[in-house]
Amino acid sequence: MQIEGVYTHRIECGEALEKILDYYISKLLREEIILAITSKIISICQKQVISKTSSSKEELIKEESDVIINADHNFYGICLTIKDNILIPSAGIDESNGNEMYILHPKNIQKTAISIWNYLRTKFCLRYIGILITDSNITPMRLGVTGIALGWCGFKPLYSYIGKSDLYSNQFKVTQINLLDALATCAVLVMGEGAEQTPMAIIKNAPKIHFLTRPPTMEEERSIRVSMKEDLYSPLLKKIF
Repeated sequence: MQIEGVYTHRIECGEALEKILDYYISKLLREEIILAITSKIISICQKQVISKTSSSKEELIKEESDVIINADHNFYGICLTIKDNILIPSAGIDESNGNEMYILHPKNIQKTAISIWNYLRTKFCLRYIGILITDSNITPMRLGVTGIALGWCGFKPLYSYIGKSDLYSNQFKVTQINLLDALATCAVLVMGEGAEQTPMAIIKNAPKIHFLTRPPTMEEERSIRVSMKEDLYSPLLKKIF
């Protein structure tokens, strides 16, 4: 697998995402690549930003999150929330590279991923291409951020080992690879978190990918989600939320 970061100019609020894609990736596109795009530039293009002088971060977190821990229970001014079935700090609201603005999550993330997929397939006459909208997230009891997928299109989200055998002929019963977050983590590593100005990445020859010529079905979208009740960590989550 190869991942190539895409260097861009500093994206400004309200720029047209399609023009950015045309300018920077048109010569990099080919069949069976996956384009990873950080959610931050999509939010900036959508004007999903709020001036720090017009609202406090605490107020925004309450507005943007589905579930929030008691505001007093936080570290470094960051509180734990659930948004769109994802356990994520501060409802995904970001301050870095915001130029005195709070950057919110994009609107209609999954629809945006499908829209980008349709646009690139049509304009560049591609049959198989994947789209991955990424963000950074944290893992409980581990230091540092990794990547997470917020939206995707063009390939199956999971690779299942169920029914397959291990080295000793024992059949897997539940194991599946979350391809979305695995690829997002690799892409986020290449794109970076600071002043790199590489908000996109081209992923080539990714293993275990089954490309599709259609957007994901509702069943496929639901397949990557686990309810809090069914989650392995549910005993902990129920005590916190």
